[in-house]
Amino acid sequence: MLDIEVIEDPAAAEASLDPIRTRILRELAEPGSATQLAAKVGLPRQKVNYHLKALERHGLVELVEERRKGNVTERVLQATAASYLISPVALASVAPDPHRFSDRFSAFWLLALAGRMVQEVGKLIAGAAAARQKLATFAIDGEITFRTAADRAAFAEELGVAVTRLVDKYHDGGAVAGPGDTPAGGSPPSGTSAGGGRKHRLVVALHPVLKTPIKPLSAKEQDND
Repeated sequence: MLDIEVIEDPAAAEASLDPIRTRILRELAEPGSATQLAAKVGLPRQKVNYHLKALERHGLVELVEERRKGNVTERVLQATAASYLISPVALASVAPDPHRFSDRFSAFWLLALAGRMVQEVGKLIAGAAAARQKLATFAIDGEITFRTAADRAAFAEELGVAVTRLVDKYHDGGAVAGPGDTPAGGSPPSGTSAGGGRKHRLVVALHPVLKTPIKPLSAKEQDND
């Protein structure tokens, strides 16, 4: 079972968005049968079987084992992943294109970049899993509070300069490519530089943290005030 699976097929995305099937996928983080699921989700076993067949058809659940119970063979299934993301590929004709914006201060560009990241990393995870190889990635997540908008702008400027400096230091532009580094056609393999190094995508993002909704006081709490 994968930790996260990225769904690219539009039909599979549609199947996963059904509320009942979403509940079934959540319950199938651990293997279970239609009978066991029926008791958990409060539906007849036949109805659960209908949804299981749809999920299995789209590769979202898989058979773990078959158990014989009297004259009946019970199928035990499990979700293919602990959680799922729907790739922009599922909406290819209307998916955001990062090349349309190219403005580092645009929230729309940030979303387009995030969508591309989901798409590309999803494909990389699937490829690495098929090849039984570990995928090398790196991420930083944190929060920072700015006293003023000017401080935020200054931080973004300094961050941009620092990242540019690091890119200039470590980027292999392939200027010293030797014989045999490129195929006969003269172009390096996809995903590599002329010098044979592996290309990597770098995205640095900064956005405000979502505000926590303020819970209204109950009548009792208001009376205590």
